[in-house]
Parts: sequence; structure tokens; C-alpha cells
Amino acid sequence: MAESILLVLCSIPDSDTLAREIAGALLEQKLAACVHCLPAGLSIYVWKGEREEHRERILLIKTEAERYAVLEQTLLALHPYAVPEILAFRADAALGAYARWLGDALH
Repeated sequence: MAESILLVLCSIPDSDTLAREIAGALLEQKLAACVHCLPAGLSIYVWKGEREEHRERILLIKTEAERYAVLEQTLLALHPYAVPEILAFRADAALGAYARWLGDALH
């Protein structure tokens, strides 16, 4: 069961409103069982050859692998960045009770 769990990381601008909007949409559409919205931190990166510094939040999205394609498209539709950071990590292991809860929440 753990092998079907994905943890999707997505950075967004430092906006409580945007974090709640994205989390709400993912939960409502059953694309995520839980979205953990981390507080803002400083992101330093290169964009179009220029160094950028912005405060961003990280969303930790818990889902199943079979839902990833639609989840990705939903994030792209809601996200203000031209190229948002969307990274998915497959779970190697998970507490059995948590894996069952996640599956129940999505079905």
C-alpha cells in the first residue's frame, strides 16, 4: 500500500489565501488526503539568468500515485508561476494505519 502513496512538494508565493485555495481545491476534488502548508521561507534561485529572492511557502501534498496526473494539472491551473515547482516522491514505507486512512480519505 505504501508504494501507491506520493508526497508532492509544491512551492507557492507567501500567501495564506493562495495556500488555502489550493489545499481546498485538492481536498474537494479528492486529489489529496492532506495538504500541509509550511510557513514561508526565503527561496533563492536563478530565473532567466537572473538571481531571484522571494518568500515562498511549501505545500506538502499527500496523495496516491494514480491521482498525480490530475493533481498536477489542477496545480498548474491554480498556480501563478509560469513554471511552478512540483516534485513527487514515492513512499518507500508508511505506517499501515496512516496508509489506510489516506486511501479511505481519497475514496
